[in-house]
Amino acid sequence: MRMLKNNATILMAFAVLLVLDRITAATGWNHSYYYKILIDVGIAAILAVSLNLINGITGQFSLGHAGFMALGAYVAASFSSFVMKPWVAHMHWTGGVETAALGIGAGIAIVLGGITAAMAGLIVGIPTLRLRGDYLAIATLGFGEIIRILILNTEAVGGPRGMGDIPTNANFFWVYGWMLACVVMVSRLVYSVKGKAFFAIREDEFAASMIGIDITRYKVLAFLTGSFFAGVAGGLFAHSATGFIVPGEFDTLKSIEIVVMVVLGGLGSISGSLIAAAVLTILPEALRQFSDYRMVAYSLLLIIMMLTRPQGLMGMRELTFPRRRPSTPA
Repeated sequence: MRMLKNNATILMAFAVLLVLDRITAATGWNHSYYYKILIDVGIAAILAVSLNLINGITGQFSLGHAGFMALGAYVAASFSSFVMKPWVAHMHWTGGVETAALGIGAGIAIVLGGITAAMAGLIVGIPTLRLRGDYLAIATLGFGEIIRILILNTEAVGGPRGMGDIPTNANFFWVYGWMLACVVMVSRLVYSVKGKAFFAIREDEFAASMIGIDITRYKVLAFLTGSFFAGVAGGLFAHSATGFIVPGEFDTLKSIEIVVMVVLGGLGSISGSLIAAAVLTILPEALRQFSDYRMVAYSLLLIIMMLTRPQGLMGMRELTFPRRRPSTPA
């Protein structure tokens, strides 16, 4: 994704997203079933790209991404439900003013969710990222379960009943705007001069430390960035079309689902994560006509893919525009 280094390209992409969002709202397509799937694809893409920074690019093995997503979701939902909605009601705002105020509040809530998840990632990352391989996976898996159990036993946010009546402000522009921000930040972080350190750590931590790379610093940076965007994805999920979340949506299976997206797309490929997130979100819905056998078919397709192309769809490659060849003088 080196093409995203151009600021004009990024601004143009945001402008296109805004136009598309206005079109979906004007045509009423934002209430359709396919629109909901499109929103789910965008949220899944944020989760896959952010985890790829940790698992694929830096070479760690985290299984707690759903825990950071849960933190972001519940913090964002709590701010919107317990702070913004009462405040807007107290101000007696109605109509467009009320909608705008709740929208701004939801934007702040999503950022707060991301920051909370990032702080949790920092707290967890500093002591646990000294671990490697299976030990790190077990530690992060335990963290994800701790978060889920704490939420499950917190009545203030609904406990096992879940939390509802959340403002549904996460539209097309918000979801894909955050997805674009995630891709730009991760690509600029990784494909910078200092970003080569992430790949060096993945290939050989000992060799990387011998040439002066601060292993812990880069691991924590990857964990911090990945956790932030997982929290943002959680906040977007909470403010999506349903406006209802339950702790069961952020269990270990959710973490494994995100890991599958990273592996299927290609460890180290941002483009691969985007493609795999779209495929693995749309495919179960496309196979819904097969009823009870759709998950069997879905699993078989994954097995065949891993047997025939174990490096994933993209391997370590990225989708880029072909470079224009210099013209030769006549």
